[in-house]
Amino acid sequence: MRAPPVALRRPARGFSTPALLAYLTVIALLALVPQLTHKPSLLHLWIMVFLAISQGAAWNVIGGYTGQYSVGHAAYFGLGAYITMLLLEMHQVPPWYGLGLAMVGAVLLSVIIGAITFRLRGPYFVLASIAVAEIIRLAALDFRDFTRGAEGILLSGIPPLQLGAHLTIRFVGKQPFFYAALALAVLAVSSNWVVQHTKLGYYFQAIREDQDAAHSLGINPTLHKSIALAISAALTAAAGAIFGLYVRFIDPNIVFSLPDVSVQMVLICIIGGIGTILGPVLGAVVLVLLSETLRNPGWLVQVGVLGEDSTLVDFIEQRLSSAHVLVYGVLVVIVILFAPDGLLGVLRKGLDRLRRRPGASAAPRAAA
Repeated sequence: MRAPPVALRRPARGFSTPALLAYLTVIALLALVPQLTHKPSLLHLWIMVFLAISQGAAWNVIGGYTGQYSVGHAAYFGLGAYITMLLLEMHQVPPWYGLGLAMVGAVLLSVIIGAITFRLRGPYFVLASIAVAEIIRLAALDFRDFTRGAEGILLSGIPPLQLGAHLTIRFVGKQPFFYAALALAVLAVSSNWVVQHTKLGYYFQAIREDQDAAHSLGINPTLHKSIALAISAALTAAAGAIFGLYVRFIDPNIVFSLPDVSVQMVLICIIGGIGTILGPVLGAVVLVLLSETLRNPGWLVQVGVLGEDSTLVDFIEQRLSSAHVLVYGVLVVIVILFAPDGLLGVLRKGLDRLRRRPGASAAPRAAA
């Protein structure tokens, strides 16, 4: 399997000033969300969106830019959750230290997995990545003395974070996790920008387009694929750690799940646009909104989108709540058939048509 071909671009030297200002403005506005609303359902939705963006952007480094379609990223997600929560619950290691150790552990695991699987290409690499993830999930189930097996890990509490003499962050409610998930999403999206606009990312894209040709030009495919996988694994493990601390309960079937973790990362990028910076953001928003609506349509009532007597909520609960995987499949088929470049590609084509339209004003042209 290969990513859709994307034109290679010469690495840019830095952010343009308008793009940087727009990026910082969006971050600042998102940081104000907890101050503007105190509805738990809305904050939960934002947290899920940020974690999905982090996972999609993390997978995009190895799948979108390097062209290695790993469907075993649940291994890094689950490892991040387990390392952080085991250290906290059994050894009272603060979670911010546990998160750092989880990222280091994921990088080490990625080096081992890469040494095994990067000898394979195409569908064989995909199958090998699935097999490795399943082996790790079964190991987590079997080593009960270490991982507690199917019983899972339930956190009794999270110690407060002391920042100086007068600032203490208590992990009570959803607000601290909102900012933690937002920070990780910003880091993940920024890493995609760095990958796309630096020499390292240019090597990644060359490997994606033609690995043999890249090797003939002096690029070491194994080394650079290992670097891409290490970056991707570290970000994925951080997302798993924050997810585990947020829900406060994990078991192997939750955090090592192939359809709910690994496949979801791939779907986020396919729907939004593989190998782009904003594709995982757009795909995460669409997929999380769809997922939350199908699994718990009551949140639409809680935030005031629908009335309490809405027949749409009843229809979703009775007909579609258990068919979300089918809906995902239909959505992916539609995107592949009618928008192979993802929803971001559709938006770009629409802006290009608007720009080329005779008599178009200067404003749409500037936006395009």
